[in-house]
Amino acid sequence: MQNPTMRQCNLCPRACGVDRSMRHGVCGCGDTMYVARAALHMWEEPCLSGERGSGAVFFAGCPLHCIFCQNAAISRGDTGRAYTPAELARECLRLQGEGAANINLVTAGQWATQVRKTLRIAREQGLTLPVVWNSSGYESEDTLALLRDDIDVYLPDLKYVSDELAKKFSNAEDYPEVAKRAIARMVEAAGEPGFDEDGYMTRGVIVRVLVLPGHRDEACRVISYLHETYGDRIYISILNQYTPPAKKLPYPELMRRLTRYEYDKVVEFARSLPVENGFIQIGATASESFIPEFSTEIPQK
Repeated sequence: MQNPTMRQCNLCPRACGVDRSMRHGVCGCGDTMYVARAALHMWEEPCLSGERGSGAVFFAGCPLHCIFCQNAAISRGDTGRAYTPAELARECLRLQGEGAANINLVTAGQWATQVRKTLRIAREQGLTLPVVWNSSGYESEDTLALLRDDIDVYLPDLKYVSDELAKKFSNAEDYPEVAKRAIARMVEAAGEPGFDEDGYMTRGVIVRVLVLPGHRDEACRVISYLHETYGDRIYISILNQYTPPAKKLPYPELMRRLTRYEYDKVVEFARSLPVENGFIQIGATASESFIPEFSTEIPQK
């Protein structure tokens, strides 16, 4: 096991080896933690948001760089506001005071060492909420091990099981194998799903499957893998909220929204397996209203 570090950065599977105190890594980030939004978020799965809202903390940067990124405004580098671990701990406590059901860390892997400090400080100062690790699924096993005692609920994507699609859409041919190993570590760490008396998840794993337009067969393969591997030990969340990016892509199918027919066929397939523990989306969710407003002030570098 390697010690996760930003000095020769190996926090993500890209392991770019950059000293992030000197220059930015492949994630687009230096060594100062940036957060683009910390607020109650109502658009997660019902057992995470419910009526109270999830205390979502959206971090800047991402090592994956999917060409259809839904949070492109913040995923390319240090945008938003700089925080120390102590400052971010206070934000977590603020969200708890506002009634959040959990603290939801969105794309935090590139800040794992600071996040660990943040959560330790917050716990010492009275944080009692479950902590959710909301992730692309492209995670280092060593980084997950570093945070194992700090995370209660895991909310990863499994975007592809096809190496070809992973390379084409995320420039990460290793994504399927890396994400499968990461999800295995998450299930091992979280154990069986658990819920409180109000139905909010307190431990467990929910794997998200975003159905891409023109690629419903890939979504079915992803669901089949998850069901065969984990059965009812995890929840599977099938998303219809793909939103075409503003920039033109070289893949015409990604420039349109998912059709109802495509989504319904994927849901029908999941039910045929049958997937018992799952979530589906109803109605039109592919809109900018499902993409929160971020603070995208770009600091001087």
